[in-house]
Amino acid sequence: MDACNALIVDDEADIRELIEMTLLPLGVTCHPAENLGEAHALLKHHPFGFCITDLRLPDGSGLDLVAHIQKHHPNLPVAVITAHGNVESAVEALKLGAFDFVSKPFELAVLRNMVATALRLSRGESHSDANRPVLLGHSAEMENVRQMIAKLARSQAPILISGESGTGKEMAARLIHLSGPRADKPFVPVNCGAIPEHLMESEFFGYKKGSFTGATQDKSGLFQAAQGGTLFLDEVADLPISMQVKLLRAIQERAVRAVGAQTEVATDVRILSATHKHLATLVKQGAFRQDLFYRLNVIDLRMPSLREHPRDIPELVEAILERLSRQSGLPPPDLAPTASATLATYAFPGNIRELENILERAFTLCEGGVIQAGDLLLPAESTAVRPSPPPPRTPEPAPERPQPPSGEFEPRTVPILQPPPGNLEGYLEEIERTAIMRALESTRYNKTAAAEKLGISFRALRYRLKKLGLE
Repeated sequence: MDACNALIVDDEADIRELIEMTLLPLGVTCHPAENLGEAHALLKHHPFGFCITDLRLPDGSGLDLVAHIQKHHPNLPVAVITAHGNVESAVEALKLGAFDFVSKPFELAVLRNMVATALRLSRGESHSDANRPVLLGHSAEMENVRQMIAKLARSQAPILISGESGTGKEMAARLIHLSGPRADKPFVPVNCGAIPEHLMESEFFGYKKGSFTGATQDKSGLFQAAQGGTLFLDEVADLPISMQVKLLRAIQERAVRAVGAQTEVATDVRILSATHKHLATLVKQGAFRQDLFYRLNVIDLRMPSLREHPRDIPELVEAILERLSRQSGLPPPDLAPTASATLATYAFPGNIRELENILERAFTLCEGGVIQAGDLLLPAESTAVRPSPPPPRTPEPAPERPQPPSGEFEPRTVPILQPPPGNLEGYLEEIERTAIMRALESTRYNKTAAAEKLGISFRALRYRLKKLGLE
């Protein structure tokens, strides 16, 4: 494939000439075609590095050419020229496999950036990264994810990565970025739920000096930081409606206006987004804009829950323990058969992130270089692996227990309060902190005796004291 040859398909001679003049400084030789017939003839007799086609042609639609190229020339990037504001056609072209799109009247800088990205893709330029993440697992579910990532990396279409919390959505986004032509450019992740609403516009688009109190100098936003690369919008469902409108415009116009600025600045950024919520349901509820949903959800990549590929658990466990061993400088512990069996039947509501937390805790608590089932500290009634999350159950009242002898420490006396929404971990830590302090007080702060009363090892108590900041 000759990456310096481009097929330009448009029935307007001035458009073809403008594109040719724009690409000439890049060392690109343009081969013009006025219609589908001429385009098919040129494809048969010439190798091309990329193709640019208008959607409206005298003898058919540019979408037919996109489909033809995807079938007969799958490694040829093809971009489409759309009418201004015709987002539906652009989205349809991207779903058919188009590399990217540019709207009329197009900015020459946008066209050059798009072609430069296509050239890197055609030449197969790759950038090795020693810190490149590895997607573990050899189940059919994970193999499908790998194949999708490899395919999506060749496109510039927006992608919505869906899946439960802890399934590795950000890792998938990084792999898409690192496997594509933007690998040498920035990857900028942002948690949309972590930015205060009144700061969102300035964080995303930047601001000019003097635009508001405290703006003592110009500041670039996230779009500018990701220039030429990828902007990853994590938990995009948490964006307020007011910011959704501004984000939609930035994506469609490929330009942003900093707070206090008079003009927009063109941007060259690929948008990847992720959420654990069901966006289609939020659209129906009016909590998420439908037009932004369709703009972000051109292609959907779903990350499976760990319950859907339990056969990968042993491989994940081995990799996580090896990483913890490298970080601590200690040899990796063995996993007792009972511990392996316990992990195999656990439902993992927190998915891979929960597995990492469980093993990190067990790595610290285990003794003799072997992780036992008790070191995992899983709930007493661990739910067996199943293909979908279990239905909610109404909690049953705990059976009454006999009162302990006078003076004996009783963890049951820890007050059980209603956990605040979204802060279950803090709620559990508070219960743990209260139980430990009661045990310490009852033993006059004798840690060995307190550990015995709590039914844990002295090492485990020290770990919890350090974790809770009680040392």
